[in-house]
Amino acid sequence: MNKEKGKSEAETHIAIFNGKTIRRKLIDNKWFFSVIDIVEVLTDSNKPRDYWYRLKKREQESSEIELSTFCRQLKLKSGDGKEYETDCADAEGIFRIIQSIPSKKAELFKRWLAKVGYERVQEIENPELAQERMKDIYEKKGYSKEWIEKRIRGIAVRQELTDEWKDKGVEKEMEFAILTNEISKATFGKTIEEYKEFKKVNYWGLKPPAS
Repeated sequence: MNKEKGKSEAETHIAIFNGKTIRRKLIDNKWFFSVIDIVEVLTDSNKPRDYWYRLKKREQESSEIELSTFCRQLKLKSGDGKEYETDCADAEGIFRIIQSIPSKKAELFKRWLAKVGYERVQEIENPELAQERMKDIYEKKGYSKEWIEKRIRGIAVRQELTDEWKDKGVEKEMEFAILTNEISKATFGKTIEEYKEFKKVNYWGLKPPAS
């Protein structure tokens, strides 16, 4: 397997629609989007999983169409940093699912989805566009330009070193964790765990109580 392709397929990517995040994964140069995330942005439901469950059941009873057939299970990273099996669909599948969701945002979302697909074609032809897109996403999330540049440099260095480590026979998860920590300290002056704690402090304004 091509190394760049393998890394892309292993990662959970983030797209932004109307200020909300939609998780996605690149499989064979095709984007697969989290159905739950799309349900949430289209319906503003605070229980998108329940909505998706009821939608599938209603569609099956009314039209005998199984919306799950338009999906595949992919592991996407969640808010707790862990990956979970999640219903995902490519653009064609999402277009069909949207037909069953009464939402004023549907047409706007369809145009956005088509644009995202076109952007992917551009990124294949010019990989630097993907980096610029990443910068734009981080800026919209409120990160400083200095932080963004460090983040992008860190990702580039980690990708290069990961390939080099693999070529030299580094395979164990613990070995990768140690080496990743060294990159984090060199880039941000903090280990991975220290950086996670730093993010919590800045999010809450104070340290969260110990569990």
